[in-house]
Amino acid sequence: MITRRTAMTGIAALLTSMSAHGAPGEQFSVTSGNDSLPVSRYAATVAGKRPAVIVLHGSRGIELRLRAYERYADALSAKGIDVYFLRYMTPADTAALTPKSSTHESRLESRLAYDTARFDDWADTVSATATAILGRSDSSGRIGLLGFSLGGYVAADTAARDTRIAALAVLYGGMPDAMTAKVKHLPPLIALHGEADRNVPVAKGRQLVALGKSVGAEAEFVPYPGKAHGFDFSDTDPMTSDAIDRVTRFFQPRLAA
Repeated sequence: MITRRTAMTGIAALLTSMSAHGAPGEQFSVTSGNDSLPVSRYAATVAGKRPAVIVLHGSRGIELRLRAYERYADALSAKGIDVYFLRYMTPADTAALTPKSSTHESRLESRLAYDTARFDDWADTVSATATAILGRSDSSGRIGLLGFSLGGYVAADTAARDTRIAALAVLYGGMPDAMTAKVKHLPPLIALHGEADRNVPVAKGRQLVALGKSVGAEAEFVPYPGKAHGFDFSDTDPMTSDAIDRVTRFFQPRLAA
């Protein structure tokens, strides 16, 4: 049960994390197919070889809510995990996924068709980024994926294809429908989902966890009663710090060398 004391503690922790955050210390590009896509690195302050997490944003990109994504980078890097923000969407993707003036049904149909056609290329881009990170002299050889909304689908798709992915965390996402029947492997995974999500039905998160268990993966589903899509981007909701803490605690032991 969330008590007033628990809520106030969560808000205090969240405000503290908002006031003391780092900035990316390195920028580079990853080439996938004909595209060169930017990556920002938030390095942990510990010496030696370190695990890494690639963060995959939602369809509206990182910059719109950069600080919300950075809170995860702060928490993970504080625990000795390097964090990489991959902007996996091309300018053509951004244009195609920008809402047009049409009915909700036609927008949804068009969006689903576009995403389905792009998932293979997006997954290839994530794997190319993993290759670049794992080839670094400071890499421990352990890498995880953290995906939000559309990025959660891309992360799940990639993790099913690329056995180098050691852990998967998905917030209000799922597995692409076209990929579900093909999945033979998934790494340990956690899925966090608001039960009042009107963008991605909560059933998609539950289905991802069930799929993980069906192929022998450790898998956990964490529901957030009454919470909508992107609930963890709030600056004042105590469930923001709860989600960040759960994700951080999930990755720590599973990416340990």
